[in-house]
Amino acid sequence: MANVSAKVVTTRTAVAQGFVKMSPLVVRAVKRLRNPKGNPLEVARIAGIAAAKRTAEWIPLCHPLPLTHIDVTARLCQNGVEVRSEVTATAQTGVEMEALVAVTAAALTVYDMCKALDKGMEISGIVLVEKTGGKSGDFFRGATSVGNHSNKSKKTTRSRSR
Repeated sequence: MANVSAKVVTTRTAVAQGFVKMSPLVVRAVKRLRNPKGNPLEVARIAGIAAAKRTAEWIPLCHPLPLTHIDVTARLCQNGVEVRSEVTATAQTGVEMEALVAVTAAALTVYDMCKALDKGMEISGIVLVEKTGGKSGDFFRGATSVGNHSNKSKKTTRSRSR
C-alpha cells in the first residue's frame, strides 16, 4: 500500500461510466419492468453504492476512504443500460477506484438481473471519465458518451480555490 502520510487532505471527486449492451428483447423487458428478478436499474444503483463503500475489500492495496458522496445512475438506452458513478471524499488519496468499482458492480448487477432473458449481454466501456483534486491535478476524458469509445483523453491541471 502506498504511503500517503505526507499528502495533503483535499476534496477529491471521480466520475466513471460503463455500458451493458442488450438485445431489443431485454431492453423492452427492462422498460416494461417485466424482469423475473425485479427492477435491474434500481438494484444496480444500490449495488454500485454498496460496492463503492467496500472498494478496499475488492482491490488489494487500495486505501479505505471515508466517502462523503456516492451517486450511481443506471439509465436505459436504446441498446442497453448506461451506468455512471460519481464519488467524492475529503482524503489524502483519490477516489478513482471507488468510482470504477461502483460502475463495475452496477453493470454486473444489471447482467445478473437480466441473464435469465439473455446471457449474450456485453459489459463494456468501463472508464474513468474525470477526476479532480490531489497532487496530480485534474483529468478529463475527451469523449464522455459511452456509445463513443474514444481513446482521446487529456490531463489538465487547474488551480482551484477552495
